[in-house]
Amino acid sequence: MKPFDRHIGVAAALLKPSIDTDAIIPSREIKTVGKDGLAEGLFANWRYRDVAAREPDPDFVLNRPEQIGTTILLAGPNFGCGSSREHAAWALAEWGVRAVIAPSFGAIFFANCIRNGLLPVVLAEPEIKALADSVAPDPQVNKITLDLTRRELLGPGGVSYAITLGDEERGQLLSGLDPISKTLQEHAAQIDAFEVGDRVNLPWMYS
Repeated sequence: MKPFDRHIGVAAALLKPSIDTDAIIPSREIKTVGKDGLAEGLFANWRYRDVAAREPDPDFVLNRPEQIGTTILLAGPNFGCGSSREHAAWALAEWGVRAVIAPSFGAIFFANCIRNGLLPVVLAEPEIKALADSVAPDPQVNKITLDLTRRELLGPGGVSYAITLGDEERGQLLSGLDPISKTLQEHAAQIDAFEVGDRVNLPWMYS
């Protein structure tokens, strides 16, 4: 996955509470078991006036001209609740989202964000509303900076908030290594040695 160190991005506000994974990507939009081809279905029920025809709804926040290039979502409480589908994180990442800032997250969605290089930032609801208000006049100018190395969120006008994230999750994002990649990196010698012995003991497995 792509490491997350410091990111400056355009932010969009989706402050509705309990946006679940079926709203993030409806089940009918999941036509693959892979990570590719999901961005088109992101928020499909909201992004399109006619889903089948893919006719954009100009009133939906991500379709507005001032939100071109949005990479940060300002969200309401319990973002990513509902189904455990990892496709929700995959769709956001493929769209270009690098971070979601919300008062709280669905637990499985939060973990899926970490595994896919998305930064989930927990921030109090009034502070998120203040960020949304400060970004709104010109999102292309009033960008948000997320510095994971310094554990700091910088909003327009110099406002600053701490990024609270566990050391393990922070380490995964900074390194760009999910648990499997980390295991492969840290235990490469042991894995190679096992495979050598296994080929001797069970040669038919490798034919």
